[in-house]
Amino acid sequence: MSRIARNPVPVPDGVTVELKGQDVKVKGPKGELALRAHDSVSLALEDNPEKPGKKQIKIVKKGDNAGFHAHWGTTWSNVRNMIKGVHEAYSKTLEIHGVGLRANMQGSNLVMQLGFSHDVTYPVPPGIKIAVDKQTVITVTGVDKEKVGQVAAEIRAHRPPEPYKAKGVRYQGEYILRKEGKKK
Repeated sequence: MSRIARNPVPVPDGVTVELKGQDVKVKGPKGELALRAHDSVSLALEDNPEKPGKKQIKIVKKGDNAGFHAHWGTTWSNVRNMIKGVHEAYSKTLEIHGVGLRANMQGSNLVMQLGFSHDVTYPVPPGIKIAVDKQTVITVTGVDKEKVGQVAAEIRAHRPPEPYKAKGVRYQGEYILRKEGKKK
């Protein structure tokens, strides 16, 4: 089993962390996030001995069974992602491939022409920013890693890439396993 949570989570400059029992609030230059940790772990904000003047969050599990161990690693990962998100922000890039397939922003909605008889309209959720470049590149940005990934997956799900010509919406750098067409 992984023991990654033994390492404390460092808090970078410009990020403030508030701990009240199981509640964690993180504020940074890009925004703020909150999390309620599971009761099987305890959180503590302490000084970083390797870097004087800096803080770190130590996460300790309260028991030894497998469920406690799972919540320990998950909580560590969630806290680390929150701190990175408010400090740097997360981003996912989608590409649209295919003749006549394109997207643009109209107000707070993403409008995509994906080869259907109608346009696909996707309302941008709060806390997420969507930018469209050259009508074929969509960039989803936000402080919450889970929400950024979910929004990108929802946009991709409207027209996932097909295996014959690889037309559709795909992540930047995604490999599409191609199939051979019919033989005569």
